[in-house]
Amino acid sequence: MKLSPRMKKILKWSCLMLFVVMTVGCTVPRDANNNIILITNDTTFSSIMADENWFSAIFVYPLSKLINILAPKITVGGAIIAITILVNGIVALATYKSTIATQQMQLIQPELEKIQRKYEGRDDDTSKMRQAAEMQALYKKYNISPTGTLLVTFIQFPILMAMYMAVQRSEAVQTGSFLGMKMDSTPLTGIQGALKGDAIGWMYLLLFIFMAVCQFLSMKLPQMIQKKKAEAEAAKHHRRPDIPENKSMKFMQIYMMAMIMMFGLVWPSAMALYWAINSLVNIIKTLVVQKIIDKNNANKKGAR
Repeated sequence: MKLSPRMKKILKWSCLMLFVVMTVGCTVPRDANNNIILITNDTTFSSIMADENWFSAIFVYPLSKLINILAPKITVGGAIIAITILVNGIVALATYKSTIATQQMQLIQPELEKIQRKYEGRDDDTSKMRQAAEMQALYKKYNISPTGTLLVTFIQFPILMAMYMAVQRSEAVQTGSFLGMKMDSTPLTGIQGALKGDAIGWMYLLLFIFMAVCQFLSMKLPQMIQKKKAEAEAAKHHRRPDIPENKSMKFMQIYMMAMIMMFGLVWPSAMALYWAINSLVNIIKTLVVQKIIDKNNANKKGAR
């Protein structure tokens, strides 16, 4: 199976994410007894900056402190949910144009692949120039900057790293619970407990399933929107919709789901909850951004 250049980039970035998460998991600060150094209400920004590094001070420390502050008021689970929504809101504001471009890029994938299939196997310079020109014209038509779509990816990585470290270092996560679940325990540990007769263990299984379903819907939604648009466009011209089978995209989705499911079993339940809520927020964001794209496209047509 031949992967498109875009799929190769996605594969490269997902492998990088795997490496980063594994690296971060190994670099959570520990004391002489190999215990994780927790961030408590008494921990100060200056002490983290002096004893650790700028990343822990600027990204990890604020998240852990927020969890500690909110947990007594709305439970540790509620704190994680609130912080996830807050962080996503800040990122959405900071990457507004890039987020729209990224979603627009997903929607034009069938048109991009038509161009790629048109020049498949033609390696001469003339064909390469023509392919590049047609792709550039397509980007211009939809007002997309391919390099601009990378901004969302670059911002998401440090947030993922910071959240992963924050839930491990937050005193509230280490000592608190949510719906009977210890947030520092892994879903795998909880599921194993359920098989031994621990009733609370089934809550870990439900959390894991909830995370998996939210992630699946988050990944599939852009394709569902794309398919719906193709069907609507075909209906206007009284023809069958042209929806090419994207084997490379299916491969990537299976790969990403398998990777996330693997992480979901072995990382803290607090992180599984974060990922589930993050996926739900992405679903809402996708729907909102799509309305913005549709409105912009309608305005462009009306202006002609």
